[in-house]
Amino acid sequence: MRARLAIAVPVLSGTLLLIGGVLVLSTNAVSGEEASMVRGLLSLLFAVVAFSVVGGLIARRQPDNLIGWLLIAVGFCFALVVGCIGAAWWGLRNDTLPRDLAEWIAVLGTTWVLALGLLGNQIPLRLPDGRLPSPRWRTFSRISIGLIAVTFVVMAMEPGRVEGVRGTSNPIGVELAKPLALVILLMILSFFGAIYSLVRRYRRADAMERLQLRWIAFGGVLFLAIFVLSLVIPAVAGWADRSTAAAISVYVSQFAFCLLPIAIGVAILRHRLYDLGVVVNRALVYTGLTATLAATYLGIVLLLQLVLQPLTEQSDLAIAASTLAVAALARPARRRIQGAVDRRFYRRNYDAARTLESFGARLRDEVDLDAVAGELRGVISETMQPTHVSLWIRTP
Repeated sequence: MRARLAIAVPVLSGTLLLIGGVLVLSTNAVSGEEASMVRGLLSLLFAVVAFSVVGGLIARRQPDNLIGWLLIAVGFCFALVVGCIGAAWWGLRNDTLPRDLAEWIAVLGTTWVLALGLLGNQIPLRLPDGRLPSPRWRTFSRISIGLIAVTFVVMAMEPGRVEGVRGTSNPIGVELAKPLALVILLMILSFFGAIYSLVRRYRRADAMERLQLRWIAFGGVLFLAIFVLSLVIPAVAGWADRSTAAAISVYVSQFAFCLLPIAIGVAILRHRLYDLGVVVNRALVYTGLTATLAATYLGIVLLLQLVLQPLTEQSDLAIAASTLAVAALARPARRRIQGAVDRRFYRRNYDAARTLESFGARLRDEVDLDAVAGELRGVISETMQPTHVSLWIRTP
């Protein structure tokens, strides 16, 4: 039953997403602020697909892990937003649905509150095994669920136009909901408590669980960095809401949203996780190497074209020479960048490696057994820093 449900709900989410997207695109032409709202709605495509697919995989393989079902629920809530708002938008602007029906459908568009609450609260509380860090967190979890439910009801009852269409109003809207809308701040504040529980869990976790949490934290930090940049850059650059650049920034920010479920899926589903330190190390090295080789290639091409322009109009010689130079530079540049990265970001490992290299060089010239034993104990104490070192030498 649960295996079928893990497939049925993501399929339903995909159906809602498809219906909502088709209805939005078939709506009469919109402009200005409405156009940016349409882009924002359609950009939820990435989040729905990522959360639904990853959640379905986890729920199928580990049905007892609540994380998979929470991810499925987040994807379904976002899909419901697209489907309901898309239907309301289409019905009100094209006059294809009775106004009252379209207004009631739009009410379900506030399920984004449920998705946000689950993502910011319940999922961090239960990563990576689906259980709370300890029984003491049950009260906090229940209060947080209550805040999510209250916030959803308050936002659903907020009075005003439906999707900005004149002559419409929220069928369940009441004026009392306006001041109560501040409850969303309490829900957001509860997110910090959930993040704190992750920190506490990390401190008490074993090696495998720590590695899982590091992968999840890496995905979250990467998403947050891209999301903030996608908000700051358009504001600083002064891009208009209707510009192509602003539209691309919206899609980039929503695409980055996928990093969260992907990181969670990798952390939970992979039995052998790569050490994140190695992944980051390689990313820094090869990013620096790519930038260095690209800058060198362009610089040599431009320089040789200026030098050879009086002799030939063709740039083939400059391109060939630049390619050979870059090929010869690749290996020494990688070694230097690797050393710079190790010295700057992985100093402890770098110092340990240098110490072992130095010990190996001295060992080749040492013939006194007592001196070798002393050197070995010193190197182990310096690199591994154990509480005690003992060395037994087998007599011939």
